[in-house]
Amino acid sequence: MKFVSNAGTDRVLDLVRPWLKADNGLDMVPTLSLFAFAEVLGDAARLANARVVLPAGQVEGNDELGLLGSAKDRAARNKLQGPWLARRLAAWLEQKGNVRQATGGIPQGTLVLRDTSGTAQQAVLGSFSFSTEGLGLTPGNPLSLIQASETPAEAQMLSQWFDAQWASLKEQPEAKALLVERINALAAHRDPVSVYAVMLHHLFAAVGDGMDEDRIVKSATGIRNTVVWKKLYRFQRDGVVGALDKLERFGGCIIADSVGLGKTFEALAIIKYHELRNDRVLVLCPKHLRDNWTLYKGNDRRNILASDRLNYDVLNHTDLSRECGHSGDIDLSHANWGNYDLVVIDVSHNFRNKKSPRQGNEMRYDRLMRKIIREGVKTRVLMLSATPVNKVDP
Repeated sequence: MKFVSNAGTDRVLDLVRPWLKADNGLDMVPTLSLFAFAEVLGDAARLANARVVLPAGQVEGNDELGLLGSAKDRAARNKLQGPWLARRLAAWLEQKGNVRQATGGIPQGTLVLRDTSGTAQQAVLGSFSFSTEGLGLTPGNPLSLIQASETPAEAQMLSQWFDAQWASLKEQPEAKALLVERINALAAHRDPVSVYAVMLHHLFAAVGDGMDEDRIVKSATGIRNTVVWKKLYRFQRDGVVGALDKLERFGGCIIADSVGLGKTFEALAIIKYHELRNDRVLVLCPKHLRDNWTLYKGNDRRNILASDRLNYDVLNHTDLSRECGHSGDIDLSHANWGNYDLVVIDVSHNFRNKKSPRQGNEMRYDRLMRKIIREGVKTRVLMLSATPVNKVDP
């Protein structure tokens, strides 16, 4: 017997591959990985048969089977071949495999390679499984102890141990059917909505608890008593709370309600929330909407929010293309762009790809990132748009 380092040219895979020949046999006592199977896919198809012993509970799904590997298989998973490999593995097990389930756990992995007469020619035993790590394709635990036969006699001795374990387990045709069913489940078609929902879950599941209305109110004393808050409908308050939560946790948010649902008033409530925290706020809007925003911060009879004393700055989208001149009462040559805690961009879908002639090829978006968000204080960005998706004409 010899020790196998399972690295370099001394890998389990290098011991196994030469015996994956036509009409040979394979016995194994490991967990299964799609990506380990992918490495021997072409050779395994030529085998006459394969006997697989799995630990108790794995066939029924009571324990992790390891079909999708570990964190070390991320690169392989990113190739998006999982469903295809699952179909190939299921078909191979249907055609070549015989599966039995142990009555308990299995403390070590075993591979026995047999020739066309059924005589063992190579055997491997130790701390490994039929995975990319176990085959030596990805780095494994350096404390793993793996031994391999050096002669047919040693291989035959280890094969007798496997034969004894196999014989002690009764025929289990249902084990193979259940295992194939589990593997086929990985190959099943998933509708786009379900895939998108799972992606969002994994992206944001560990972010933490969101904010509710009570926490918003407590974190900014007086917001509940403002005029703008009282004028919001229930669904608008929910939108404001959700937006504040996203701004707090991620630094940015888009309110993409349809026309007429009150995006402006939701944004004004968010602005007032930040002003109560002594934050400085900038509103960027198209020039033709400037009066809509300046009205709510002016001492004007038409301003139904006058008692809230909103005090944000208003600039046009095009002002980001200017280095001097006045925009309202703001002198652009002295504007402190990097001193805003919150930037609200109205009609943000018109903001994404307008180039600034005076700034060369720099887009307004690029200048926003450079002059406002990345300079000075940590800036949050709230975008408003009723049409946030690009429309592509056929």
